[in-house]
Amino acid sequence: MIAAPKRLRRTTASTRPAPAWPAALLPLGTLRALRRVICVLAWTMVAVPVQAVLLLFAGGRMGRGKVVFARIFWAGVCRLLGLQVRLIGAPVPAGRPVLFVSNHSSWLDIPALGGRLEGCFIAKEQVGRWPLIATVARLGRTVFVSRKTTATARERGDLAARLAAGDNLFLFPEGTTSDGSRVMPFRSSFLALAEGPNPPAIQPVSVVYDRLSFLPARRASQPLFAWFGDMDLASHVWRIGRQRGMRVTIWLHEPLDATLFPDRKALTQAVWQIVADGAARLRQNRPSPPGAAPQPSSTRA
Repeated sequence: MIAAPKRLRRTTASTRPAPAWPAALLPLGTLRALRRVICVLAWTMVAVPVQAVLLLFAGGRMGRGKVVFARIFWAGVCRLLGLQVRLIGAPVPAGRPVLFVSNHSSWLDIPALGGRLEGCFIAKEQVGRWPLIATVARLGRTVFVSRKTTATARERGDLAARLAAGDNLFLFPEGTTSDGSRVMPFRSSFLALAEGPNPPAIQPVSVVYDRLSFLPARRASQPLFAWFGDMDLASHVWRIGRQRGMRVTIWLHEPLDATLFPDRKALTQAVWQIVADGAARLRQNRPSPPGAAPQPSSTRA
């Protein structure tokens, strides 16, 4: 092998760029995720005592405080995670309790919906035993249900009491989270609250994560937002924290009157059809329908 001239060897060595050790050790995505996780934890630590006081003095003039601050908290979480939230349509006017019936694909659905709409979430009993998550959920006035046959009557009574007190409820009738590519069938048992002499308004809601890196989310990238199966929550939070240019679109459809349907199964099928069709339209990045002008999106972090 012919050796390179000494001058050429010296020139090549002297012009070689120095390794960027900090960038190699901490990529931008890692730094972004670290910053966001720290900020969300700090915001949560600040919010916990504030909401605890508001819940303690829930009556009188401060009765609305616990509802408003929960919405502020979730909106702050979205902002700190860098998740832009776009709202299409309008919620049912105040004065009548509402069941927001939505598809469910990720834990991100909670801050996204909670930051734009006022209501209480319903979670499975196991969530009430998760460290930190359980505390945040309770301060957000989450209702925990076991879905056991022996506790059905009591839990349904607790939910009915929330509605009677004027609270709205978020329902995820799929019963679990999906991979985000479709809306699974709804379980009619979730809409048992719509039965009775004075049923709440039923508002179907389609939720789709439609932007990633400031570009339309393609079918292959949409599952990145989904949290389903046996996925670990901590690693999924970290993966979301690394991303940029994320957006979720929430489409509030026209409310339904439960009394116009012959039975609960017919109501459930109608709500599912509306939610599924809306989600499919959003996944295709099709324009909003006439009369459903988007409201201003929340600020991106």
